[in-house]
Amino acid sequence: MKILVTGAAGFIGFHLCRSLLKKGHAVVGLDNINDYYDVNLKYARLNELGIVRGEAEMFLNKSIGDLFNDSFEFVRMNLEDRENLPVLFNENKFDVVCNLAAQAGVRYSIENPESYIDSNIVGFLNILECCRHNKIKHLLYASSSSVYGENKKVPFSTSDNVDHPISLYAATKKSNELMAHTYSHLYNIPTTGMRFFTVYGPWGRPDMAPMLFSEAISKGKLIKVFNQGNMSRDFTYIDDIVNGIEILLKNLPNIEDMPYRILNIGNGNPQSLGNFIKAIETSFGKEAKKEFLPMQPGDVPQTWADISRVEELGYKSKIGINEGVQNFVVWFKKYNS
Repeated sequence: MKILVTGAAGFIGFHLCRSLLKKGHAVVGLDNINDYYDVNLKYARLNELGIVRGEAEMFLNKSIGDLFNDSFEFVRMNLEDRENLPVLFNENKFDVVCNLAAQAGVRYSIENPESYIDSNIVGFLNILECCRHNKIKHLLYASSSSVYGENKKVPFSTSDNVDHPISLYAATKKSNELMAHTYSHLYNIPTTGMRFFTVYGPWGRPDMAPMLFSEAISKGKLIKVFNQGNMSRDFTYIDDIVNGIEILLKNLPNIEDMPYRILNIGNGNPQSLGNFIKAIETSFGKEAKKEFLPMQPGDVPQTWADISRVEELGYKSKIGINEGVQNFVVWFKKYNS
């Protein structure tokens, strides 16, 4: 298959591209490489895919990745680019689109709301329009566990009401689900929304807890523990997330009235923040210095994925936090050496 992966320089997008290429697919990666976090990490990910920084820095430049011969191209482009995105679709005749590009971050959305509307709403509309006009066989797109808000019922099920987001980031993800529903209804486009749960692992984002905690512990600095540590998360290792996406790539929605579905991809076994910190401490052989703080705006006390529906398609979460954190810390030490 020929697959477009947007957000290819991002955490999940990078891992997905690498896995798809190893399986023999032709992949075009798209990313605008914004500076929400350190762009050096994004360029380092692309380098692992065979794209050198000098090529990746140029907008609208298509580069062949040396590691994968003619199977990988990278294009630097904004999803908001309504002029050039349709050209990219028309030239490449993609079979499948996996839209992982988005302005990420719950807390950042409070300070910079405009960037979320531009990327997550306008950009996603452009993706939908391109899929509509190019007869894309399947659109998969990243949603988020944040759409569940302060849902008290656990585990979180895709049948739960998600009409009460508590951050603009979550609101944009819920909007994506509604927009996809409309396009599936009007144009019979097969769409799959994937609600990811607290993804972590090697090459992870520097604004997420594993990287922040590891950075602080390695330097003997304080780590910030919000809500006085009374939080739990459905921590999901990156390899499990990629496996889930690849399973869904091979399984089109087959709902009778229209080809639209939403699925959780998580571990299904939430862990306390304390347990996660302890796993990092064990991996470093060093105890963290902790600063306990109140809950942050837009954050939630717990997440827990009901993954029964995706398990019916063959998904199984295999990596627990001890193994996953150990893998992450090994990479962290190597990357920062």
